[in-house]
Amino acid sequence: MNIMLFHSTYGLRPAVHAAAERLRAAGHEVHVPDLFEGRTFATVEEGMAHRDEIGRDELLKRAVLAAAPHSDRGLVYAGFSFGGSVAQHLALADAKARGLLLLHGTADIADDAVVDELPVQLHIADPDPFEPHDWLTAWYLRMRRAGADVEIHSYSGAGHLYTDPDLPDYDKEAAGQTWTAALGFLDSL
Repeated sequence: MNIMLFHSTYGLRPAVHAAAERLRAAGHEVHVPDLFEGRTFATVEEGMAHRDEIGRDELLKRAVLAAAPHSDRGLVYAGFSFGGSVAQHLALADAKARGLLLLHGTADIADDAVVDELPVQLHIADPDPFEPHDWLTAWYLRMRRAGADVEIHSYSGAGHLYTDPDLPDYDKEAAGQTWTAALGFLDSL
């Protein structure tokens, strides 16, 4: 599978590279663009401030430019938290998208979004302060209405970015379950 993996608001940190290596070891081709151009952050608040400073349109432009050289073969878009929202925007706009793997984050969906049974797998903490239950319910219904085939995995007691071993949110058991399910999802595409 040809995968475009986007980082969180922490920036392109070691955990993102480790995730890419895990996917490569499973036989996938993985591209990891740096939307923050080398900047990383110690806190989510600092990263969110930087994200807001750059702006949504510029970040999406950078993501599209990073994906464009690879999209002709059909990409699986994936991302961590903020990177998940970027991946979702690109996947819903790419008629050749093969799948969408969301780790810790989603994005709003346009009312006119239409996909042809796009396979989507979401992994989320429960509860997650950035993805409350009401939001996730509405997100799920809108994705289904758009035509996506959605599968949600939630992990009780895990922190928001529970797959990143360098953050306080890390949950080894939930991270292991996530990677097992994610690799199975990718193999099914």
